[in-house]
Amino acid sequence: MSAYQDSRAHYLYEAVSCGSVRAAAEKLGIVPSAVSRQITLLEESLGVALLERHRSGVVPTQAGQLILDYYRQHIAHRHDMLAKMDALRGLHSGSISVVSGEGFAQELIDGPIRQFRQQHPGVSIALEIYGTNEIMRRVREDEAEIGLVYYPPADSHITARGSASQPMQAIIHPQHPLAGASQTSLQELTQWPIALLQGVYGIRQLVEAAEQADRIRLSPALTSNLISVLISFVSTGQGLTLLPRCAVVAELAQGRVKAIPVSNPAFEHAQMQLVTRTGRHLSPAANRFLQYCVQGMQAFQAQINA
Repeated sequence: MSAYQDSRAHYLYEAVSCGSVRAAAEKLGIVPSAVSRQITLLEESLGVALLERHRSGVVPTQAGQLILDYYRQHIAHRHDMLAKMDALRGLHSGSISVVSGEGFAQELIDGPIRQFRQQHPGVSIALEIYGTNEIMRRVREDEAEIGLVYYPPADSHITARGSASQPMQAIIHPQHPLAGASQTSLQELTQWPIALLQGVYGIRQLVEAAEQADRIRLSPALTSNLISVLISFVSTGQGLTLLPRCAVVAELAQGRVKAIPVSNPAFEHAQMQLVTRTGRHLSPAANRFLQYCVQGMQAFQAQINA
């Protein structure tokens, strides 16, 4: 493909990734007609249709999928080249792209990011917060180098570079009636108002697996896409929530909440994972940052010392 075709393939990639031409245009900060025009020019230059347009959005044709596969490989090769350039420069400059669940953000900033930047101030870090499925997609498609994710689905294109057990627990106010309990159950938790994350997060998917295992259906009083909202719900005494301890490290240390184990097989075997795309050559900076994460986060250290 020519350089012009490569640049136009980017618009095709964004339209398919975002699900529609309009969503791609909003992401790119341009009008939808400009995105459509670039895709049409690419189709005309190749002499084949690349997109099927439906009411629900766009999907690639067989030819379109070939172009997308080519484009992703092209981007992967570019990342590899940049990684090699970073190796030549050492750790004096460059950047690292990290995607993470909200529950890990505070500990990342307090620990690995702070420690890494003290040693390598010339390297910038881009930390973006997403749900589980989007984290996996961004790592799989080379939009991010490193992902930190809770309860990820199996994916042959993703490699776990570190994993740690992080059982789901009931997060309660220190004066809650369960505060003195050593353990609880989903059945017992139905007695109080509960706040839960929305379904795009691994935490909520794990809750649903636990509900099926215990044949219980929780009826949340509050749902949100932010863990901070769930924590506020608990700390203001309005009810409880379900989260892994790694999501409430600061609040536990401050005594704002308590964590109580919940007896359920699905909860007990849940893990957090530090992931990269299988086969991707990370830059020296990203490789070093991986080490800082494994050495600087409590959950990974607890696993090593267990």
